[in-house]
Amino acid sequence: MKFIGAHVSISGGVENAPLNARAIGARAFAMFTKNQRQWAAPPISEESAVAFRENCRKFGFTAEQILPHDTYLINLGQPDPEKRAKSLAAFKDEMARCHQLGLVKLNFHPGSHLNLVPVEEELRLIADSVRKAIDSVPDVVAVYENTAGQGSNVGNRFEELATMLELTGRPDRVGVCLDTCHTYAAGYDLATEEGYERTFAEFDRLIGFEYLKGMHLNDSKSKLAGRLDRHDSIGKGALGWETFRRLMRDPRFDGIPLILETPDDSIWAEEIAALQQIADEAG
Repeated sequence: MKFIGAHVSISGGVENAPLNARAIGARAFAMFTKNQRQWAAPPISEESAVAFRENCRKFGFTAEQILPHDTYLINLGQPDPEKRAKSLAAFKDEMARCHQLGLVKLNFHPGSHLNLVPVEEELRLIADSVRKAIDSVPDVVAVYENTAGQGSNVGNRFEELATMLELTGRPDRVGVCLDTCHTYAAGYDLATEEGYERTFAEFDRLIGFEYLKGMHLNDSKSKLAGRLDRHDSIGKGALGWETFRRLMRDPRFDGIPLILETPDDSIWAEEIAALQQIADEAG
């Protein structure tokens, strides 16, 4: 079964996220656990945490169907030790918030070397930060998201993701989220049938589908290998509807959250319904 949803708002409290997901016909959702543009935030009250868990139960969302995302400010590979420590503290807080809410995954962008250290050192710094975070908070899986390779961001190549997973040294506490826009912009041609099969064969060989904990479904304004993180609505970008039809018919993507981060949230319900229909017809 495909669990399709979107990254929904927590305005008014985290307990509103399941309601917002339900309102657009989602079977999965992503969310922030705090304001994504601030380092510090008030703790989640126990009242809000209980209400969140109750709303998830009421509307049929299990922890496996929810893919929270950390703040964009965090850079776990920040070359400056003091600044990296600040990012690590914030990441630990994000993991603790997930644990409080009964969630079992935290999606994050790996980090940026800022042209200050070699890529190999950057991958080591990120993995070291992730290991420290997961050793401090139980149960929550750290989910590395692939990037478009824009600027000095790492994680755009499957080899880099595989290296970070290995260096983290906690195979039961790490995973990967693939963003379709990022994947295409990084040079993996999902838009053709041959490229699609080649991409996921390479992913399985280098990383393994057992590590795939979720996907972000976004069309791409970037050209192939353009290395630009520019999302588009489904069917309106370089990937086109046929790419998403293949994904919806592919059983390898059953049972994980498939999350829209497309730019026009006014049509999320339509996009979800269309994708879900393709998936349901495929059986």
